[in-house]
Amino acid sequence: MSYQLTVLYHQPLDPVAFDEHYESRHAPLASRIPGLRSYTTQRPVPGPDGDTPAEYLVAMLVFDDEAAYGAALESMEGQAAVEDVGNFATGGVTMLTGEVTTVV
Repeated sequence: MSYQLTVLYHQPLDPVAFDEHYESRHAPLASRIPGLRSYTTQRPVPGPDGDTPAEYLVAMLVFDDEAAYGAALESMEGQAAVEDVGNFATGGVTMLTGEVTTVV
C-alpha cells in the first residue's frame, strides 16, 4: 500500500502569480522531496452546472508508506516545500493524507 498527500489549492487571488510561482519555484522544490514516488497535478474544470470549482489546483504526492511520508516532511526539502506554500497560495489550501487503496 502507498501513502498519499493530497493538496487542494483553493482559488488564488491572482491566478497568474500563482501559476508563475508554482511552476518555477514550488513544483521543482516539491519534486526534490526524498522518498517521493510520484507527483501529479490536476486543474479542476467547471462542473456540469458551469460553476467554477472551489479548487484551482490539486496536487497528489505519493510515498511508499506512512513512515516514508513522515521522513519526507521532516527533511530539509519537505520543510522548504511546506514553508513555500504561504508564498503563493493566497486562496488557502487543504491538505489530506492517508493510505491509498486501489479499487479497480
